[in-house]
Amino acid sequence: MKRYSTALLFGLLSLTSQLAHADIVDDAIGNIQQAINDAYNPGSSRSNDDDDRYDRSRQYDDRRRQLEDRRRRLDERQRQLDDDRRRLEEDERRLEDDYDR
Repeated sequence: MKRYSTALLFGLLSLTSQLAHADIVDDAIGNIQQAINDAYNPGSSRSNDDDDRYDRSRQYDDRRRQLEDRRRRLDERQRQLDDDRRRLEEDERRLEDDYDR
C-alpha cells in the first residue's frame, strides 16, 4: 500500500509541475508576440481614424487567436489529464483486485 501512495504522490507532483511549466510557456509566448507587435508598430504618428480602427481590429484579431490557441492547449492538457486519471483508476482497480485475491 505504501508503494501505491508513493506512486500516486509522484504522479500528482509530476502533473502539477507540467501544468506550471505550460503556464510559464504560455506567458512567454504572449510576451514574445507582444514584443514583436511593438517592434513592428512603434508609436507611429498616424492620426487617421481608419488606421486606428484597423490597428484595433488587428489587435483584437491577434488577441482572439492567442486566446483560441490557449484554449486548444488547455483542451489538450485536459485530455492528457483525463487519460492519466483513467490509467490511475485502472491501476487502482487492478491493485484492489490483486489485494482481494
